[in-house]
Amino acid sequence: MKNRMLVVGLGVLLAALFAFTYSKKETRKVPAKPNFIFILADDLGYGDLGCYGQKRIQTPHLDQMAANGVRFTDFYTGSTVCAPSRCALMTGKHMGHAYVRGNGEIPLRAEDVVIPERLKTVGYTTGMFGKWGLGLAGNAGAPPLKGWDEFYGHTHHVAAHFQRPDSLWTIRDGQLVPEAQPKGTFANEVFTNKALAFLQDHQKEPFFLYLAFTIPHAELHLPPKYLAPYLDQNGQSTFAPEKPWADGQHYGGQPNPKAAYAGLVTSIDDYVGKVLQKLKALGLEENTVVLFASDNGTHVEGGRTSADVEYFQSSGPLRGVKRDLYDGGIRTPLLVQWKGHAPRGKVSRHVGAFWDVPATLYELAGAAAGAELDGISLVPSILQKGTQPRHEYLYWEFYERGFDQAVRQGDWKAVKQRDKGNTLELYNLKTDPGETQNVAAKYPELVARLEQILRQAHVKSPIFPLAKK
Repeated sequence: MKNRMLVVGLGVLLAALFAFTYSKKETRKVPAKPNFIFILADDLGYGDLGCYGQKRIQTPHLDQMAANGVRFTDFYTGSTVCAPSRCALMTGKHMGHAYVRGNGEIPLRAEDVVIPERLKTVGYTTGMFGKWGLGLAGNAGAPPLKGWDEFYGHTHHVAAHFQRPDSLWTIRDGQLVPEAQPKGTFANEVFTNKALAFLQDHQKEPFFLYLAFTIPHAELHLPPKYLAPYLDQNGQSTFAPEKPWADGQHYGGQPNPKAAYAGLVTSIDDYVGKVLQKLKALGLEENTVVLFASDNGTHVEGGRTSADVEYFQSSGPLRGVKRDLYDGGIRTPLLVQWKGHAPRGKVSRHVGAFWDVPATLYELAGAAAGAELDGISLVPSILQKGTQPRHEYLYWEFYERGFDQAVRQGDWKAVKQRDKGNTLELYNLKTDPGETQNVAAKYPELVARLEQILRQAHVKSPIFPLAKK
């Protein structure tokens, strides 16, 4: 009898232990201070990745990242060009409120608090490698003054147009200084290697790594190993016929623009793969949130033509490219991988934008989110748990063509353009994602409501005066 009772008792104990272990596994909480990696491409189109429908360009690592995490379908950049988009990403403010609303080497101010500054207040080490574009040496937006512990890259936009720079900037003894580069060095190879070293050096402390590539933007130059997959055995482009881009212009010459663009996208994919492999080797996958996006839509510059955009379907089903406020200019791929926390292979149709990124990271890091933020946290969408708060609307404005505006509210998208007479165009993105059917005449009350949002979302800017209508 005693032996039988002992067996029963052991069985109950083992069952309890199993139940406790299983329960503990199911209710595992996220790390108190997860690491963050934000990887940003420069002028990558919404349709340039295999996981977003690309058929001609190889992106296996990013496709695997999508399979390992959450892929967002309705996520937007901060703007349709570089500097303001990055300002929205870093400050959490949309274009109606942001200080930097256009290109032109306009620095952030001391009062413009950015992600690395706030994360440092809760113990994060910060490193940025690539294109900053929000401040130069000697002004308030310089990387050492905006919370970066380590920096290696470009501060000036025009310098970032070229893939083999003579020098790059770095922080040394608290100061921003230039550092000469060996002739023929490809900048994005340097940025990737610096990022890998940062991970190695800071693996035992919470960190924020911002890896901001300068590709596939305009100068279509790349290491031969990335061009090779798109050349045949005779060294000719597999995308022939090609229309060569002549030397002697702002961007360097390129005999095979289509093959070079494809190779640049594949090079981004390879660099991302190296970062993900490093995380795995260091055992940091479960403690690191990795995000990947582009700063705006694909470009038509440096030898790349509208026909090339169409050939690759770089904007996917969307209308427009960089400098447009149609979705092809401002909707971006967004991939989020967080092993063990974000579920695998999920798709989120949440409508969000760059100004949501700071709020998201601050919530996960336990940092206070300032009242100035326009964004909301994406944590429920990333974890696929709980109720995801939604925006009343998303808003953009753009000045290079005078003054253009756009707003998305639910499935509705409105666009106003100076060169089209400032008449509001209205599209239903659910039924017309390509923004081909302007239905403004059918919905006058909706048009009036969106016109009101366009007025209230814009706050007067001291450096971007509103052009007269």
